[in-house]
Amino acid sequence: MTNALRRAVFLDRDGVINRNRADHVKSWAEFEFLPGAQASLRRLAQLPWAVVVVSNQAIIGRGLVPQAVVDEIHERMTEEIRAAGGRIDAVFYCPHRPDEGCDCRKPRSGLLLRAARELAIDLARSVLIGDAESDVRAAQAAGCRPILVRTGRGQAQEIFLHQQGLDHVVVVDDLASAVAWIELHGAW
Repeated sequence: MTNALRRAVFLDRDGVINRNRADHVKSWAEFEFLPGAQASLRRLAQLPWAVVVVSNQAIIGRGLVPQAVVDEIHERMTEEIRAAGGRIDAVFYCPHRPDEGCDCRKPRSGLLLRAARELAIDLARSVLIGDAESDVRAAQAAGCRPILVRTGRGQAQEIFLHQQGLDHVVVVDDLASAVAWIELHGAW
């Protein structure tokens, strides 16, 4: 059965693909690709792995924007990435507030488990690239390999990971460095 499952690169959105905003990305006009993100996604598209975005989007649950706006942001993001030669195979996001205690909000593994079911993904042979401890914890909970990027919140989170004894987590500068790491070490 494992042979029928494919590998995936899971990507957090804010801080990995686009710039984090203290006031959240509430429209396409506020969405700004990080330098090198589209070129990195073009490189990822060359791998035979699924490319899947997994993102906490509590702005919906908080009533800051309707779900349709977040869906539009993801559609336009995916179109721009495709136009640049990359691909996003699926986007999964949690619309809940942190206090709702859902299973899909990272650091819980619900988004990854759902993606694995729906896309036939082998989580043990997949990676999650994120910029926060919650991404690392979600990857660990799902059995994926976490990679922390220093973009977004990553620099501050790297210090926190060390304080938490998570020194074994791969830490790289940005998405391009994460893709290079996968290309070099992705045979596990």
